Amino acid sequence: MPDFAYESEHRGRVAGIDEVGCGPLAGPVVAAAVVFASGVPEDLLDAIDDSKALDTRKREHLAHRIHEAPGVEIGVGAASVGEIGTLNILRAAQLAMKRAVERLPSPPDMALVDGNRLPDLGVPARTIVGGDRVSLSIAAASIVAKVTRDRIMARLDDRWPGYGWARNAGYGTAEHRAAIGAQGCTPHHRRSFGTVRRQLELFGAAASRNGQTYHAAFAEGEAR
Repeated sequence: MPDFAYESEHRGRVAGIDEVGCGPLAGPVVAAAVVFASGVPEDLLDAIDDSKALDTRKREHLAHRIHEAPGVEIGVGAASVGEIGTLNILRAAQLAMKRAVERLPSPPDMALVDGNRLPDLGVPARTIVGGDRVSLSIAAASIVAKVTRDRIMARLDDRWPGYGWARNAGYGTAEHRAAIGAQGCTPHHRRSFGTVRRQLELFGAAASRNGQTYHAAFAEGEAR
């Protein structure tokens, strides 16, 4: 379980930073920065964990509690599908982290970043491999980022039904890949990802075999 040991090594306001959404075939990458400026409430000390270790209901509950914690500071940033295509997913994730830090009330004195690549945050920072499993602030950031992104994908699912985004959050499940092949892409699909390109190629080949017309509107992600 994560604890506050890494945060205690530094003076001042320490932010935990994590991103969610590097792997999906659709949707933005989202990052969060969390500062427990007044310490972690007792009821959260043994409850906060890596977001991947929690079910949906538990994450939602903890995200609400984190937002309500006394003295907590939260910044959330994202990078769009267009930015992912232009920058690549790694640089887009780092941009989302930088935006999350910039949305804190003021710059933290230290940032703890999950992973082994240090983005340019404009503040003192260090990486921690597996940080969401050992740092309470990073784990809290992973929860906030995950819940935020899941909500974004659920809203997009209302506008672009058929891909199962409310269930798969844009990840490449069999359902999602089949829907790309059957329906084409939306503006929210990451066309720079090979899996998306391959599904579109499969769809085009299947349409040709069936004597059907492949509609460019789908390939360009226009409204159906």
